[in-house]
Amino acid sequence: MPSIAGNGSPPFAVDELKRTKAVKVEKSGEVRASGDSTPGKRRLRSNSAAAEEDGGPIATTPSPTKWKSPRRCVNGTPNSPANRITKEYGNKLGKSDKSLVKKLSDAFIEKPNWNPRDVEQLSAVKDKLHVSTAPCTLVCREDEQKRVLQFCRQCIEQEKAGSLYVCGCPGTGKSLSMERVKESLIKWAKEAGFQQPDVLTVNCTSLTNTSEIFSKIVGKNQPQKKTTSPLQNLQNLYSQKQQSAGMKMMLIIADELDYLITKDRAVLHDLFMLTTFPSSRCILIGIANAIDLADRFLPRLQSLNCKPMVVTFRAYSKDQIMLILQQRLKDLPYTVFQPQALELCARKVAAACGDMRKALCICRSAIEMLEAELRESVCNLDLSSADIGFLDQRSQACDLIKQNSRIVRVDHMAIALSKTYRSPVVDTIQSLPQHQQIILCSAVKLFRGGKKDATIGELSKSYLDICKLILIPPVGIMELSSMCRVLGDQGILKLGQAREDKLRRVTLNVDEADIAFALQGIRVFRNCLNAGNKNMDL
Repeated sequence: MPSIAGNGSPPFAVDELKRTKAVKVEKSGEVRASGDSTPGKRRLRSNSAAAEEDGGPIATTPSPTKWKSPRRCVNGTPNSPANRITKEYGNKLGKSDKSLVKKLSDAFIEKPNWNPRDVEQLSAVKDKLHVSTAPCTLVCREDEQKRVLQFCRQCIEQEKAGSLYVCGCPGTGKSLSMERVKESLIKWAKEAGFQQPDVLTVNCTSLTNTSEIFSKIVGKNQPQKKTTSPLQNLQNLYSQKQQSAGMKMMLIIADELDYLITKDRAVLHDLFMLTTFPSSRCILIGIANAIDLADRFLPRLQSLNCKPMVVTFRAYSKDQIMLILQQRLKDLPYTVFQPQALELCARKVAAACGDMRKALCICRSAIEMLEAELRESVCNLDLSSADIGFLDQRSQACDLIKQNSRIVRVDHMAIALSKTYRSPVVDTIQSLPQHQQIILCSAVKLFRGGKKDATIGELSKSYLDICKLILIPPVGIMELSSMCRVLGDQGILKLGQAREDKLRRVTLNVDEADIAFALQGIRVFRNCLNAGNKNMDL
């Protein structure tokens, strides 16, 4: 409907009026978008109708057909700021974006998959994952190494003897960390101008008898006198200041220290007592798995105020195991494992024991699963048929197998984990009744810290604590003793003989890691087995 202009207006006035109104509308939209002002209120139809009836003026311009909010269409016009910048600088931005993407792609180049059929590549990967292969850099144990190294430095600077006890679960990097500390200490002494200490590293499992360790220490210091025993020779040497004045400081690293425990504990006690003599030059570092070895076997040292300093190596977490595996495989020029496969291994091992040696063995076993799959695929591909279409189909299958079988996948890792942990013992433990599983969980908690056996009465106290924690009514001592006999018949527990049932000695006849792996799927048991976690999430 054409709008009505004023009387006597020229024909082009209508078009000029439209353009003027459109400019006003556009400007009002811009003002509204900036937030400085708000547009006027709409005129209701009832008001316009009333104006017509009263003979008032009728709107001279039609309202815009379908006006959109400028917030929604800021870049909708060619002259909008964003489009104008794109038009003027589009070429420059395009070039810089392309160069940035190129740099990022260069930084994250994926390694090609390895060829497991190549004997050299296969051997290189297995060597990297072997337990006996020491990594170039030891990660996740920097704090522990720093504490031990600082202790040794203080002893050398003050020319004072001292003893330190390193403990932790198996496979947590204790021995490897001490090797790194030894190298760092010698390097530091050379740079700082101190006399480099003599170093003696002894694995106590290699000793023919426990007292042989004193002969090794004497051999490092001076020739042994036949008239006295090696221990007496050392005691005399460190008792007199004149004899030991010209001697070097000596670092003794005794690994697997618990093998020196005898019935009278004399050897272990005498070894630590060497650091208490006034002219002693020994820095003794003992390594073992038991956390409370010093408290249980060296009470006399505590009474003499010469208890060794303790450094504890905690079990590896999932992230730490993942980081160590990636560090070992970093130098290889090809990809061997799917990231998900390594994560699965890290999660399972961390939940079971946190033993890095176990994780390395599982990864090597997963590679063997891949090798077996390759051999089986080659045997199954029979290309003896004369059908061309069938041959083409088989060749496509061959290509697909080659693409997918050059990397260790999650299914390979799952089979390796199953072979490692899914033993008949694990299946038996998972099928036990709940109270028998609680007994095993109680035994694991009770025997941690180096304790090898306990009475049924002591086991009953641990059992009652767990039942109270998980809100399950416990059974009596007689029924508990009967369930222990059932577990003994299955070969999980070993029971001794006694006049009363509560005095019978109980020993675990299976590995603690098997029990932990079997019960980790149940949150209650998993939380109970978390050592040192007081706030358990039940």
